[in-house]
Formats: sequence, structure tokens, C-alpha cells
Amino acid sequence: MSAKKVRQPIAGDVPLSSAIDPLVREGELYEKLPAGVVHCYACAHHCKIRPGARGICQVRYNVNGTLLVPQGYVSALNCDPIEKKPFFHVHPGSDVMTFGMLGCDLHCSYCQNWDISQALRDAGAEGAPMRMTAQQIVRLARQYGARGIASSYNEPLITSEWAMEIFRLGRQAGLTCMYVSNGNATREVLEYLHPFTDAYKIDLKSMRDANYRSLGAVLEHILDGIRRVHEMGFWLEIVTLIVPGFNDSTDELRDAARFIKSVSPDIPWHVTAFHSDYRMQERENTGAATLVRAVEIGYAEGLHFVYAGNLPGRTAHYEDTFCPGCHTTLIERSGFRIGAVRLTAEGNCPHCHRHIPGLW
Repeated sequence: MSAKKVRQPIAGDVPLSSAIDPLVREGELYEKLPAGVVHCYACAHHCKIRPGARGICQVRYNVNGTLLVPQGYVSALNCDPIEKKPFFHVHPGSDVMTFGMLGCDLHCSYCQNWDISQALRDAGAEGAPMRMTAQQIVRLARQYGARGIASSYNEPLITSEWAMEIFRLGRQAGLTCMYVSNGNATREVLEYLHPFTDAYKIDLKSMRDANYRSLGAVLEHILDGIRRVHEMGFWLEIVTLIVPGFNDSTDELRDAARFIKSVSPDIPWHVTAFHSDYRMQERENTGAATLVRAVEIGYAEGLHFVYAGNLPGRTAHYEDTFCPGCHTTLIERSGFRIGAVRLTAEGNCPHCHRHIPGLW
């Protein structure tokens, strides 16, 4: 399958909400409160939703005291390299069937998938649903030789019931199941995901609370989400999209590296390049020198695996995986292409025999 998004336009002038509202089921990540109000805990916003109202994400809504949540469609479906997620310590060189729905609990002004994540907030968004069953998605994954299946593109936390329906079948088919998320998670949703989710990628967008509030979240909620994901035993990788003038100062990058190390120095940290998009068109794109600076900060602060992304071939050897013990190059990369892989079958360095954490 080529890496292109699947779209099904909505005919005529039918509002998007009218098109997706029938594609629902009762949620599992909520509790009923007095007067028909529901408390949704799919994400850390903990929305208290009155009858007839929607949560912050716009896709979870209350009908007569019952929380209805998305089911039975995708807004995007791609079979593409796992390095694109990015996961660098999960089955290198494999493909992943990746699906997304509509909506998000944040409103990032530089979102690269805004046409689906902001589809119910922004009249200019073109995202639309395409009906699909969980069985069809898993069958396509196997047909195209994917090693895994991932929920991504929009924020998967807000469509977790649908993801778990797919992941349960995916596990039975031998697929590795992954979340590509903003990390605005609750303990309840992570406990719900844990039995059927192997790997979890989190965007650490900033280490400044004011920045996070401008995007629609609270910094401490994201940091809590990262800690919990690691403590619960998901394989975790972290990505920071470096935006000039927003989160690219040396102090902030150092704070990010120090925080990640405080959780575990073995968590891979990807620093990736911003390009102008959506409502952030005035900023310059991130240069290779900035990524190299960020990687070197990460290593200086004691992280074992730091990667530069989005600018293949322009960041020296910082796309590769090195052994933290003897510095042998273990996995060679250029963009989404994998070169030599020198790990043993058990995930060890062939020279010093140090174990390299990941899902190999």
C-alpha cells in the first residue's frame, strides 16, 4: 500500500458532525454523574459533559446521560515505515499499518495533520470519515506484510475504545500494537490500553507550561503521562518537534533532556525539524544545526539514545543507533531507510554484549 491518506468526501453541504455522529458506540472510559452529566477520563482534560454537549475533543459527546465515542471509520490509513512514527527501537525496517480518526484534545497552531485533528473546529479542514471495520484494518495489515499496527494522525487517546477493538484483533494476528500520542493521558486510560498496547510514542512539545497552555494542555499532565507510560511497562519513545522561537533555547532543550533522564536514560529522544504549517506560517523552518545542537545536549545530559529526524543525511551520524557501552554503530539509518543492523537476535551489541532496550 502506498503511503497516501484515504479520504471519502462528504456529499453536499452535510456538516461533518452529522456525518460522524452515527459512527459511534457507548464509551468505556467514563462515569455517570448526577443530572445526566458524564465524566470522561480518556484524556487529562477530565471533561464533565452535560447532556447534549461535547467534550473538548468534539468527538466524545453526551446523549441522555450516555457518553458516545467514535467507532467504525478512519480518516487516514497508511502502510508505512515504522521509522516514520518514529519508533527506532521497535522492529527496525518493518512496516506499520497506521490509522487515524478525527478530532484532538489539543489545538496546536503548527499541527501537520490539522485537516483531520481540527476537523470539527476549523471550517477549512477537509478531513472526512471512511467507514471501515476493525477486521478490515487488521486484514489489510496482514495483506501488506505489516509487522505492526498503530493509532496516529489525530490524537488516539480520544478514540481509545476504537483502537482497542482493532488492537485486540491485531494481537491475535501477531501484530505489535502502538500509540502515537500527545501524552495527555490519565492513569485510567493507560490501564485500559495496557493489555493490548506494546509501544507508546509521546510528543514532548515544550518544557514551559505557558507554551503548553497555548496549545491546549498543561505541562505537568504531559510529564505525568510520560512517567506513567514508563512505569507501566509500555515501550516508550519521546519526540520533540523543535520550533524556532518556541522551544529551541538551549535551556529548554536541556530541561527536556534532564527530565527524560530522570525517568530513564534508556528512553530514546527524537528531536525533529519543524516546517511552517497551518497557523504558524511566519516562523522559519528548523535547520540541521539546531537538531545537532539538541542531540548533543541530550547526550551531554546523559541520555543513551538521541536521534535527529526529518532532515535525512544532514545531521551527521545522529540518525544511527550506537551502543552506549562501546559506541559501536548498531543500526544505520537515512530517513526511513535502514542500512546495516548489527544487533544480535536478542537485542545485544555484538561487541560488548550490552543489551539495547527495545522491541526487537
